[in-house]
Amino acid sequence: MRSVPNMAVRCWEDLLKSSKKTALVHDGKRKIHYLFEDGKEMAEEYDLTTDDLLVRKWRSRNPLGAPGSWEAEVGEPFSALASADSEMIKENLSNPVFLRQDTKTTFQWRIRNLPYPKEVFSVEVEPADRCCVVRTSNKKYYKKFVVPDLERCQLTLDGSALSFTHANNTLIISYKKPKEVLTLERDLLRELKKLDSTGQGEGDCKTQ
Repeated sequence: MRSVPNMAVRCWEDLLKSSKKTALVHDGKRKIHYLFEDGKEMAEEYDLTTDDLLVRKWRSRNPLGAPGSWEAEVGEPFSALASADSEMIKENLSNPVFLRQDTKTTFQWRIRNLPYPKEVFSVEVEPADRCCVVRTSNKKYYKKFVVPDLERCQLTLDGSALSFTHANNTLIISYKKPKEVLTLERDLLRELKKLDSTGQGEGDCKTQ
């Protein structure tokens, strides 16, 4: 028997369903553009073969009504992609890069360019601030980050769902998705697959 979602989960699900959506299948990806009543936009990209979420980004409008810049929630951060300046790229290669790449059952973040042993790191939940915190015992790195999916559904962070590993100078942080999120994602993907696609065409599904 399917459990009844809490009100926040239901509200977020209703917002997704009521948004204006367009779909584009291109280059092995299913691209979805959402336009919400408040003018905010969300764009997602799914792998056609695996159904994995590859990209999720958001854009809001400024007080004059003009669209702002896209901000990445899932996928490569735009700061890692944007610059064509070779000196800037060279400098950025040594800086930590924080990005999110989910699996089907976990939210997952990767922090590149952290050349320290695993024992140096600690990753914990701070319930009062509703965030996760990365610290190093050598005081070389510190970061707080929220889990937007849990915030939208007003779900509490669970420290037991959090784990991390370290390999190839990259810290990999995983958070097991709660059943409410798994159910929501499954139902949403089922609906997205029913959308009429504009076919194998050019473009980025209104994300330019």
